[in-house]
Amino acid sequence: MLYPPPGCNQRILAQKSSTLTKKTIRWLVALSSIPLFGMVTAFGIAPNTPSFEEVLVEEVVLDLALSDAIADTQANQTFWHQESIRRGDTIAAILNRLDVNNQDSIDFLQAARGSRAMRQLKPGKTIYAQTNADGELLTLRYFFGNEELFLMEKADDEFIMTEQPIELSGEIRMKSGEITSSLFAATDSAGIPSNIAIQLTEIFASEIDFYRDLRRGDRFTVVYETLSDSGKRAKTGRVLAVEFVNKGKSYQAVYFKASNGAEGYYTPEGESLRKDFLLSPLAFSRISSGFTNARYHPILKEWRAHRGIDYAAPTGTPVKATANGIVAFSGSQRGYGNLVVLKHDGKYETAYGHLSRFASGMGKGKRVKQGDVIGYVGSTGMATGPHLHYELRVDGLQRDPTKVALPSAPPITKRDLGVFQKETQSLVARLNIMRNMHYAALE
Repeated sequence: MLYPPPGCNQRILAQKSSTLTKKTIRWLVALSSIPLFGMVTAFGIAPNTPSFEEVLVEEVVLDLALSDAIADTQANQTFWHQESIRRGDTIAAILNRLDVNNQDSIDFLQAARGSRAMRQLKPGKTIYAQTNADGELLTLRYFFGNEELFLMEKADDEFIMTEQPIELSGEIRMKSGEITSSLFAATDSAGIPSNIAIQLTEIFASEIDFYRDLRRGDRFTVVYETLSDSGKRAKTGRVLAVEFVNKGKSYQAVYFKASNGAEGYYTPEGESLRKDFLLSPLAFSRISSGFTNARYHPILKEWRAHRGIDYAAPTGTPVKATANGIVAFSGSQRGYGNLVVLKHDGKYETAYGHLSRFASGMGKGKRVKQGDVIGYVGSTGMATGPHLHYELRVDGLQRDPTKVALPSAPPITKRDLGVFQKETQSLVARLNIMRNMHYAALE
């Protein structure tokens, strides 16, 4: 069979075949020993060369099953999808968002009924799935628990599933960004994973109010680890070091695990960044009513003291314990609506009112840790809209949380100080390098 030489000016015509399933491609091929290059140029003709009028031209018709070829190509294509697990998610809902077809979703749910991993759908973690163009589920990967892998692979229309521990290798990454609108917009723009951004807010939760204190031009640098399995990124690890410059003031933190097993974040000098109380029980909110001796009550229609702080937030927003403590009260109480009161070490108590519901197991006597979710924002009791009423009580009296000097966790012990300085020196150096690069870019 003859093929047109490279670069040849070809006349290509397309028409439907009689079966309507093929396309016909026609080209004209010159049957001659004379090469045709289709170039506009001057050239000579050798003696005894046949004239162009004598060149025989034959029309060659090739039927190519293009639609079949395209269909075969599409059928062989596979796609990787990923979905973050949401609060209250079910595996059926996740499979739907992963574009798995109905039949394979039903078959997978049946096959995975006894799976330990499928019962541990932790919000924020990611499920990866490979499908073809028809939504057939080919592979599903989920890293769960303590570095364990759930792997499903389809073979001969059967789902083969394994759950096994994996060995992950670590890699250190450095990213930086600048606030122009919001923290999460800045971290997204810098390519920083959302769980690293959340860790950043938690590390400085006792130093910076990330709703009220952020300013345009604030900047941050974060050093964190990523963990991978055989070169495939499995998950992001913890923040190792971070610097946040807020309103011109620099806050630095490095991670350290002490000889007694205690771990946390410290300043480069070894002072703990963890205070006994967080600045706010909500990660992101705004104060709708502050602590005051005279506020016009929107329901009672009278002036009276407001002995707490109201945080406006959507119904269902998680409410966190601001300090370690024990549940002293959990139930409904007059104007407070659904209320949780925590008793802390010494003379402190905190109260959380107007909750829509309580966290699971939030009964009297339960021990909670700082940052644990104890309930969810609502509008129960005397409330005109969804918000959290938060109180700090010292010796039984309500005090303004923004003005009370609260104790901090102890610093690095003398026994661990040498190891701390040695292990964190390179992390601090990385932060300084990124800061110097930022200033150099401004000059």
